[in-house]
Amino acid sequence: MFLGIVFIPKMSYTQVDFNKRPDDDLGNVEDEFQEWFYEALKQKSIENYDRSVTALLKCVELDKSVPVLYFELGKNYMRLKNFGAAEDAFKKAVSKDPDNEWFLDELYGYYITQNDYDKAIKTVKQLVKYHPDYKEDLASLYVRTRNYDDALELLDEMDSEFGISISRDVMRNQIYNVTGRKKDQIKNLQERVENNPEKESNYLALIFRYSENNEKDKAFETAKELLKINPNSQLVHLALYKFYLDDDNAEKAIESMKIVVKSSEIKPEAKLKVLTDFVHFVGLHPEYENDLVEATALVSDTDNKSLIELGQYYLSKDNKSKALENFEAALKLDDSNFNVLRNVLLLYIDLQKFEIAESKSRDALEKFPSQPLFYLINGVALNHLDKSKDAIEVLEMGLDYIIEDQKMESDFYKQLSLANAALNHNEKAKKYSLKAKQLEPSN
Repeated sequence: MFLGIVFIPKMSYTQVDFNKRPDDDLGNVEDEFQEWFYEALKQKSIENYDRSVTALLKCVELDKSVPVLYFELGKNYMRLKNFGAAEDAFKKAVSKDPDNEWFLDELYGYYITQNDYDKAIKTVKQLVKYHPDYKEDLASLYVRTRNYDDALELLDEMDSEFGISISRDVMRNQIYNVTGRKKDQIKNLQERVENNPEKESNYLALIFRYSENNEKDKAFETAKELLKINPNSQLVHLALYKFYLDDDNAEKAIESMKIVVKSSEIKPEAKLKVLTDFVHFVGLHPEYENDLVEATALVSDTDNKSLIELGQYYLSKDNKSKALENFEAALKLDDSNFNVLRNVLLLYIDLQKFEIAESKSRDALEKFPSQPLFYLINGVALNHLDKSKDAIEVLEMGLDYIIEDQKMESDFYKQLSLANAALNHNEKAKKYSLKAKQLEPSN
């Protein structure tokens, strides 16, 4: 609205000189016109669009030849959702001033809001001569109307004239995906590599498309070619490590993995994917475990996902001390991660670290007061610390939070039985022991 008030009148006043006194027998017509016009702008600025329309129509009665009147009418009609009248007004403004970019742009915007893409295409073609940026709009409209050949031709023209752009590549890839023209897509990327062999992104895009098209040999060769041209490339190793693994070249694969995990150019999500693959690889080839540890040490201290992944690896290998070490490091970075907290507390119990298990599980209950597992862990720790009364109290509280989990309920009763037995409450100990047995799967 502000742009309409400030820019359009400035542009259009060149056609009507409001300061010029009438030199014929029209009397005060020009003054009256000016008053109604400013009234229209004022009413539009305070969102009284119907009154603005009324004022503009008064201006039209006084002088039908002024294009900006119809332009302003169109904008007001749009606000009033009188779309038919808006189109007529914009078209009349354009017909009176065909070379006015602002009028054309508003008409183009109208057609877009109405999803009338054929008319939008016709209008934006007129706008292209004013600003090349409109070519991308035109290409987008061709995509919407499934004129894919016209869209690709225009994208090629813009790439040639202005260079490659991400937004146009997104559009181009959308066309290739919809039409299934994978060969055309690869051909386009091959030409980019040939025309600009120093540009890393062209190789990376081609590697990705070859891989997507199951042409792994060509992808591998392209990656090696990029490494020859740019030995310092880090991004290429996101592809190379996979190719080396498939090629049973473990040494080269590990070398590429290490480059990836310590790279400052590669996003943490991609590093995590590589580290996950590394973990799986070492699971099959444990002789490379030292390389995994070394690679993990290269990961930024802020990357808790990598620490969690490594913790899971050591857990799968039953190396509980190493698993706990990594989970604790991850928990320092994100102390609200429930799954990591659960793993840490359970490992404290498994490793007989009962004092810290009791303290940390008590802290955990402050954050997660309805999690029965933390009551159970706290109760187990208290039993091992010979604090049977406290164990009974916390275990009885935790029972209230169990929902349809017979295994956990059975574990609670076992711990309650142990706590009561330690206090020589033999009847209660037997009662809880019997309840635990009744909940076991065999029963």
